[in-house]
Amino acid sequence: MKKYNRRDWIQRMAFANTALLFSGLLLSYGMEKKNTKTILVISGWQDVNIGDIAHTPGLLNVLQSYLPKTKIILWKKSKGKEVGELLKKNFPAVEIIYGNVDKDKKVDNAEILAAVEKADILIHGSGPLLVGADHLAFWIKKTKKPFGIFGTTLQNPSDYHQSILKKASFIYTRETHSIEHLKKAGIEGDHIKFAPDATFFMNIKNDEKANQFMSDAGLEDGKFICVIPRLRYTPYHKFNPNNNGWSDEKVKEVETVNALKKEEDHAKLREAMIAYVKETGNKVLVCPEMTYQVDIMDELLIDPLPEEVKPFVLKRGYWFPDEAASVYSKALAVLSFECHSPIIAAVNGTPFFYLRQPEDTIKGQMYYDLGFNDWVFEIEETTGEQVTNRLRYLWNNYEQSKSEVKSKIENIERIYKESTDLVAKILVTNNQ
Repeated sequence: MKKYNRRDWIQRMAFANTALLFSGLLLSYGMEKKNTKTILVISGWQDVNIGDIAHTPGLLNVLQSYLPKTKIILWKKSKGKEVGELLKKNFPAVEIIYGNVDKDKKVDNAEILAAVEKADILIHGSGPLLVGADHLAFWIKKTKKPFGIFGTTLQNPSDYHQSILKKASFIYTRETHSIEHLKKAGIEGDHIKFAPDATFFMNIKNDEKANQFMSDAGLEDGKFICVIPRLRYTPYHKFNPNNNGWSDEKVKEVETVNALKKEEDHAKLREAMIAYVKETGNKVLVCPEMTYQVDIMDELLIDPLPEEVKPFVLKRGYWFPDEAASVYSKALAVLSFECHSPIIAAVNGTPFFYLRQPEDTIKGQMYYDLGFNDWVFEIEETTGEQVTNRLRYLWNNYEQSKSEVKSKIENIERIYKESTDLVAKILVTNNQ
């Protein structure tokens, strides 16, 4: 038998201990990988609206912030290459998959089937209604695992949507009015709560692109306002196939109301623009939240302005929410008929006005739910002078205004934290 001296013995023991430690680490790593929970997210409804795009990075940021040990798979409904690249750039750890559900609630995509098999829970992202209803129906048909809704408006849910919602483990509506609509449909419980649109947690920016644009346009930090136009009804029939499924009567109604109200609405915003330019000597940036708004900027917000004001007004073509966020963060304020540009502004500490049109669904209630009452103007109950006076107050009391916005955003973070606590409990319970 070979004899070992003390030095040999110490070296052998050290090697054995190292091997044991390495084996333990491998085992620990394997257990950790095995115990990692996977969340499948359905989101990304369309790419012609920076608000719809912003839902997705907002929710991904919520989940990564408050459920950091989970793996996330995004089942993205729209297939735009540029938005997909934007998300991959900002969320490299998130796997992105695509694929439709057919009328029989089936999919022929192996990638989706694998994601459903791996996922421990499915979450439907923010939106104007249960946009991913068919995706949820497929999940219900394929598995008994839990699912939930995050920050979605559920106004007058159809019978089909009700049948899905009744099986949800949690329902977070993006305003409290939806909770009342659910009650009318017989859907109640402690699992139903208010959690605002996930855009309130969008953290992506593109400072490089924004700085270049501002330099080219001659815009200075804090010395310009952004204004966003909007027709009473989004004219989806003009850029969606088959008239967006609308009847001729529906198209006529949309066009009639838009033609009737567009000048009345935007004259009020122009009044504030004129006062801002004349009293401060600063500039105004007219920008879009949706693609179609690029075509109405001149008619509604620029051409009717006094000639002496026009040189101070610039416009921006359609952009993505990362660049918009960077520009909004440098603006004095954002005044918008659209719902989501004010949210993107608020997230970045910039005061905003939401000029709310009654046709823009009940989603605007979330602003009141969050205490932003002084920042919302119901357009049919508001004069141009009132918008102007409020804007004048803002630029004369700017730090106070920014402080008010910041305090509200901090409360939203608390709501998201509480919302994801319930998701975490469901994940743990479902594993037992």
